[in-house]
Amino acid sequence: MKVNFVDLHRQLATIEPDVREAIDRVLSRGDYILGQDVKAFESEFAAYSGSQFCVGVGSGTAAIEMGLRALGIGAGDEVIIPANTFIASALGISQAGARPALVDVDPKTANIDVSKIEAAITPSTKAIMPVHLYGCMAEMDEISEIADRHGLLVIEDACQAHGAEYKGRRAGSLGRVAAFSFYPGKNLGAYGDGGAITTNDRSVYERLVQMRDFGQVKKYEHLFKGTNSRLDTIQAAVLRVKLGHLDDWNSGRREAAALYDRIFAGTPVKTLSYPAHQTPVYHLYVVQVPNREATMDAMRKSDIGFGIHYPIPIHKQPAYAELAHLSGTLPVTEEAAGAIVSLPMFGEITEDEVRFVADAVLQSVAGAVVA
Repeated sequence: MKVNFVDLHRQLATIEPDVREAIDRVLSRGDYILGQDVKAFESEFAAYSGSQFCVGVGSGTAAIEMGLRALGIGAGDEVIIPANTFIASALGISQAGARPALVDVDPKTANIDVSKIEAAITPSTKAIMPVHLYGCMAEMDEISEIADRHGLLVIEDACQAHGAEYKGRRAGSLGRVAAFSFYPGKNLGAYGDGGAITTNDRSVYERLVQMRDFGQVKKYEHLFKGTNSRLDTIQAAVLRVKLGHLDDWNSGRREAAALYDRIFAGTPVKTLSYPAHQTPVYHLYVVQVPNREATMDAMRKSDIGFGIHYPIPIHKQPAYAELAHLSGTLPVTEEAAGAIVSLPMFGEITEDEVRFVADAVLQSVAGAVVA
């Protein structure tokens, strides 16, 4: 049996006629930039996410940068983020002119450790940007309470959390703005790069609409120095088709995750655990193993795809040499970086495939001491 890490071909097989029809409609109209499907998708995704407004942009990283800029965050400001995240979370902050401030994560969820946020607040702090990592939302009520006490903004990095819920509220509806990525492998993925920003603030929405399109209020009239970052119409058309299937695909991911959890219970394989008030969407299913090299070797031999999210923490990346002094102060993040493995996870994965993957992992850790 061969098991891919993500199987976009299998997904396409279930929706191909609708996708081709949607693309053909765009081709027949020729409205490739900010066309009909962009506006329609923005409306549909805002409603899906429980927000009033949505602005389609070029990528998730651009969504972070532009969301911050629209809130007036820039040079001299600090934004608190979890240390365990993809570097794009930090890059969006840097590209807005601000500085990322790293906080360690909760070992149970891999999301930001709320108990450590206040210690990271300085006079330069302007916002907290929790990352809903791997498809599970951060503890938004507690984060919002901290932000309110200190007069800070809350921005959601929801790039891995399309459809995730926290106490019945969906990702994208709990911050001043939220950033989403539509990279092809995401739960809601385009067939190229793409992103979106959701917000309930009309003035922020209007600024973002102008910002993504050169700062224009109308053609050739530029109010400020904007950028060129627009979700193109063909990608929006594809996303509209996929959005109608997202809940079913997320349900399939949850079923697969629950089976992984049951199989790994009581073994040396350490899984993440989420509170009952969370409804994760398992963009990734991440475990920690006693000997990662042995586990990766076993999966390669069994023709099983896998990933590591993320092997080098942000503060140990050459790109962020200015954060190197944090080495040793973020122990949960640093320990995870040496032990985590992401197992195959997608909406169509079968029970037999999950069991095959889990068996290969368990064989690789046979004889390890159960923690």
